[in-house]
Amino acid sequence: MKIGCFALVEPFAPMARQFHAIKEMGIECADLTDNHQGGMLGVEYGFAASVSLDSHPAKIRRWATESGIELTAFCAHANLLDPPAPDLYSTNEIIKAIRLASQLGIRDVITTEGDPKTEFGEHLTRAEQIFAMVEKLRTPVQWAAELGVKLLLEPHGRVTDTIDGMAAVLERLGHPETVGVCLDTGNSWLGGANPMDYITTFGRRIGHVHWKDMPREMEAKRGTIYGCGMGAIPLGDGVVGIPELVRALRKSGFDGATTLEIFGVDNVKLSAARLRQWWEQ
Repeated sequence: MKIGCFALVEPFAPMARQFHAIKEMGIECADLTDNHQGGMLGVEYGFAASVSLDSHPAKIRRWATESGIELTAFCAHANLLDPPAPDLYSTNEIIKAIRLASQLGIRDVITTEGDPKTEFGEHLTRAEQIFAMVEKLRTPVQWAAELGVKLLLEPHGRVTDTIDGMAAVLERLGHPETVGVCLDTGNSWLGGANPMDYITTFGRRIGHVHWKDMPREMEAKRGTIYGCGMGAIPLGDGVVGIPELVRALRKSGFDGATTLEIFGVDNVKLSAARLRQWWEQ
């Protein structure tokens, strides 16, 4: 099992520095986390850790090589429930992420539906939610299949934070060799599901894992929050049951890369050490 890190480690530092900071923690893999179309002022002036979807791949490849980091995932978390708009991260951005990932030799592009921001999106029926997601993902799936990239859906919304919702979207999209699941241990638990059910239901279709644990005080909010960016505690200090999930993943035959979505250098180091121990048990 490869253990990587969310490439948002240091605030107000560019992406190249994020890779070096990850390596300094003893972690050898990372994802490309925040990204954008065109140019960004914060990137130009060195205080935003974001990658342009229009970047020449050699520039990003150089950052990874100079830091000794292997890139294992590309985040393309989108808004798939609201109507298309020029300022939404959606179909076009996911396609660009797939293209750039392919050029960088990254296998896993991870997306999800996110929270709706409009009245229209808020009032979709479950059937309409699934249709909206499948419609916006149809062309990205075709690009992923063409380029040999895995497009993985992460629990991070009202549909994907349920087993039946995730299953319905996967069934409608088809392409089982191309489309799979990125299990997020914290998000699925926070959304009200049991992360273990994702492992038993989807098994070998889980291509990547985002690791985070949740503190006991979050139990009262389960089923009302659909995803969070980073965990604030080490793996094993919360109530999600990470050791059991690690062992179940290994038993299922999981052989993909994983990402620590955890804030704090000490928390990351401790979590990585515990993951390695649990994996070998």
